[in-house]
Amino acid sequence: MKQDVTNDFLKMVISYVDLSILKPIKIVANGNFGIDVVLLKKAVAAYKLPINIIPLNEKPDGTFPKGPPNPLLPENRKEFLDLILKEKADLGVSWDADGDRCFFADEKGNFIEGYFATAILAQEILKKYPKSKVIIDPRLVWATKEAITKAGGIPITCKPGMTVIAGKMKKVGAVFGGEMSSHFYFKDNFYRDNGLIPLFLILEMMAKYNKTLSELVKPFTSKYFTPGEINFETHRKDEIIAAFEEKFKDGKVEHIDGFSVEFPLWRLNLRKSNTEPLLRLNLEARSEKLMKQKKEELVSFIKNMS
Repeated sequence: MKQDVTNDFLKMVISYVDLSILKPIKIVANGNFGIDVVLLKKAVAAYKLPINIIPLNEKPDGTFPKGPPNPLLPENRKEFLDLILKEKADLGVSWDADGDRCFFADEKGNFIEGYFATAILAQEILKKYPKSKVIIDPRLVWATKEAITKAGGIPITCKPGMTVIAGKMKKVGAVFGGEMSSHFYFKDNFYRDNGLIPLFLILEMMAKYNKTLSELVKPFTSKYFTPGEINFETHRKDEIIAAFEEKFKDGKVEHIDGFSVEFPLWRLNLRKSNTEPLLRLNLEARSEKLMKQKKEELVSFIKNMS
């Protein structure tokens, strides 16, 4: 027997925030032909929320007429970011088609990495659950570690993956987990990811602290600089990783997920895809100048070996 659980689901989602403090706000919401814009509209109507939704790719369509519905792909961001600026929206939210990943862009049309969104959300959740554990992604770590430790929490680095993180959270009793892929996991959601809860938490924070999204993220984006994940197509993945191991053996090395190495002013993670002939490089530095310098150096090194 079929049962419509939409209302119960939305009731659970909004239970994470105090709806009474939300302020009038305009949002560009990109559903990428999934269900989340429909669900958001239902929540706004049911709870009479002061949210003006500017929909994009709203109607569910499993043929995905604009290509792969992945907000991480740069080619999928332009119309989303352009619409934020055109509509003078307060922020943008974009989901993948199955709605378990939630991506943000600020009022200036800047796409916000899931890495920084994890840091923002962790700070807020730790106010409700002080001294708790939070699971973080090993690919980029400085901003998340700072946010969690400053909020009195305990960061625990874990290999990414939905079942892996959920299992780790349950094992150590973590209250929240975040990946740079914009999967966000909540203890009270059966340790699973959810694409709507992060949006309502961000809206609550903007209202509570009277800040724009760019102001919420600035403490991290002004200190930690990353070019975003860079992918390389190559069949020499193991050889390149081995070369990195040798080249950077004097740094602080980890192997939680691929090869990570940390130096005082910069760090990197290099990992191979299990399903494609791809190497994935992530890099962060404590200055934009150094980030660009290291990006050029590392990209050149990998391309010369590919």
